[in-house]
Amino acid sequence: MAITFLETEISELCLGKPAIKAAVTTVTTVKEALTLLKKAGDSYVSVWRGREKEEGVGVGGVACVGRFCVADVICFLCREENFGRPLEALEEPVSCLLVEDSRNIVKHLEINSSVLEAIDCILEGTQNLVIPMHDYTKFKSGRKFLNAPSLSGFSLHSSSEYCWLTQEDIVRFLLNSIGVFSPLPTYTIKSLNVITRDIMTIHYNDPASLALSCIQRAITEQASVAVIDDNRRLIGEISPNSLAYLDETVAAAIMTLSAGDLMAYTDYGGPPEDLVQLVKMRLEDKGLTTMLQLVDELTVSSISSSSSFSSCSSDDDAFSGLSGRNSISSGHYSSVIRSEAIMCFPWSSLIAVMVQALAHRVSHVWVVDKEQTLVGLVTFQSILEVLRGVVDGQSKQCEENSFKQ
Repeated sequence: MAITFLETEISELCLGKPAIKAAVTTVTTVKEALTLLKKAGDSYVSVWRGREKEEGVGVGGVACVGRFCVADVICFLCREENFGRPLEALEEPVSCLLVEDSRNIVKHLEINSSVLEAIDCILEGTQNLVIPMHDYTKFKSGRKFLNAPSLSGFSLHSSSEYCWLTQEDIVRFLLNSIGVFSPLPTYTIKSLNVITRDIMTIHYNDPASLALSCIQRAITEQASVAVIDDNRRLIGEISPNSLAYLDETVAAAIMTLSAGDLMAYTDYGGPPEDLVQLVKMRLEDKGLTTMLQLVDELTVSSISSSSSFSSCSSDDDAFSGLSGRNSISSGHYSSVIRSEAIMCFPWSSLIAVMVQALAHRVSHVWVVDKEQTLVGLVTFQSILEVLRGVVDGQSKQCEENSFKQ
């Protein structure tokens, strides 16, 4: 039964997971943390600070309170108070990048917690779980703290290292034993009511800056912003996952380009030279000399990094035929739209959508109709919610049977 299966300890999901290596404190500057992020070669850097007494941990304990990526830095630089002074903004502490109630976004769980407990945390709003690893890993071989002196004297935990447990990890684990939820996985996503209608969109020709608040929300919720045309057809998406592989100069692109041009700018092949020049010209027209200087300094390295990532991702491109990429081939769309927008239909089965999302390492799949008109999206959270409902149903049935006996 599903209820028994979900009592599995999350330690099984952590087998083979790498320890969190790159970490900073809340007082580390954005510039220092960004440097560490690039050197570590990871998509994210974890942020730690001392736990409060009311959390049941002594003053000597520390807790992970969030994580940040390049996309967070990009949105931070796009703020009205920072865009004209990017160099000064980069000297601000990393705590400026964290959401106000970060405790609900990142949560610590013990290694012997159940999968069901992890799912309940996610359904309550947690996006990432921090799990202590066993003592066979040594602290000195793993996590590297920037600004380490501020952590001196802290007792990290009963174990020396931690790992991330993500929504993707849990969904992948459930898919491996999907039979315990039968026949639910074969039902359509429409019949299961897992299609989320609360989606973020922006028109193709609108200024990308109009989507800034949506991009910030997408980072927190592990989602994306849909880019649509006049007929509400899905053209592509602005994804924090794509932004995470670029550099902070994308802030200038967001504030000067349209949504459609931004997708072309952030494509894995690197920003087209004509768009780079357009960004510089518009910065110059607005008198934003400091941001222009930052773009000049980092453009070359940004293109180099993007090209490197593109070559490393060649294997992923082999799956593009299964991705549900935008298939519009007429007009000017085809010349600039190359970003993935993973799509399915309302009549797609739940298991098919799960496989599709996991195969392309995305946390959501857009739902469109036959004309590619945007209907909504299916998220890992909505999938976990419907599978969690099976457990509630089985528990209720067991109680009824016990009462009858």
